[in-house]
Amino acid sequence: MKKSLLALSAVLALTVVSCKKSESGNKIVIKTDSSETVVTDHNGKIDSVTQSSSTVDINGKKIEKTDFVYKATDGTLVKVVFKNDPKESTVAITSNKKTFTLPKSETKGDETIYKKDDMTARVKGDSLHLEQGNNIIELKRTKI
Repeated sequence: MKKSLLALSAVLALTVVSCKKSESGNKIVIKTDSSETVVTDHNGKIDSVTQSSSTVDINGKKIEKTDFVYKATDGTLVKVVFKNDPKESTVAITSNKKTFTLPKSETKGDETIYKKDDMTARVKGDSLHLEQGNNIIELKRTKI
């Protein structure tokens, strides 16, 4: 009886000690996550197909990442991540375990253009027009 009581108290003591959370760490980086974000278009209508968004605050500089899923005309799903930080804005397009990151080159009205080497991505509303050489891929934002 004494051995089992001693073993039980040892297990409880270890559980209490090992479950104690430490809040110490880098206090300069603050990360805020949300599973769903409300994004509005230019007319103020709510865009309901946003998948996820996160904002990271590093020394007062906010970096925002927004993930979307786009669907190609052949049915292929593509993950697209828009990143906005004080230095630059980029789009990362992931398909078939390959990721292409393109920096923002210009904005024309309601169209945003991202370019790197021979690859160009034109984003307008819910569509993404991807060009690489002679290949043109049309993508449309979708819900999973």
